[in-house]
Amino acid sequence: APGALVFDIGANVGARTREFLERGASVVAVEPQPACMAQLEREFGDDPRVLLVENALGAAEGVATMLCTSASTIASMSPAWVESVQASGRFSEYSWDESIEVPVSTLSALISQVGAPDFCKIDVEGFESEVLAGLDSAVRAVSFEFVPEHLEGSLACIERLDELGAYEYNLSLGESLGFESAAWVSSDEMRTRLTAHASTMAWGDVYARLAATP
Repeated sequence: APGALVFDIGANVGARTREFLERGASVVAVEPQPACMAQLEREFGDDPRVLLVENALGAAEGVATMLCTSASTIASMSPAWVESVQASGRFSEYSWDESIEVPVSTLSALISQVGAPDFCKIDVEGFESEVLAGLDSAVRAVSFEFVPEHLEGSLACIERLDELGAYEYNLSLGESLGFESAAWVSSDEMRTRLTAHASTMAWGDVYARLAATP
């Protein structure tokens, strides 16, 4: 909603940041790739509604290795995710043959600096569960990317969110930005739905929001 605070974790070159701004939100755009951050700075550096943060987020502060290809959108800090999508052939034209060292902070540290978001979008190519491991209190709403090849990562995200609060879930396939179901479902039902996609090449985002208190 207008006036909302949104975290764009894995902002890349700002496609979702633009959409959030169009809806009247303020955005904290988090992106560790220097080339992507340079583009974000060119487009949003003078916008007072946008805070640019050039680091990755993970379970703990430090430094980590990011595996890179010629496509910045599929750079990843998860070797297991890279192995799984290579095995499936999803990105058969790419090879993760370069790497960079990136600084890592945590979602909780970011919240302590700027406040809790109304919505936190996480799209970090298989590292989503590590981002959520660095969160120590529930936030109002979250999305995280899934691919069936890395099902264990998505299930770990749900497990962590359930540890933090009473969440309900929905699914958005591809780049539709539309929900698969009119009704939000339990974590157990979302696990079932994701598992049902395990033999497919589907992908998209799982959305989680704190359930309304009766």
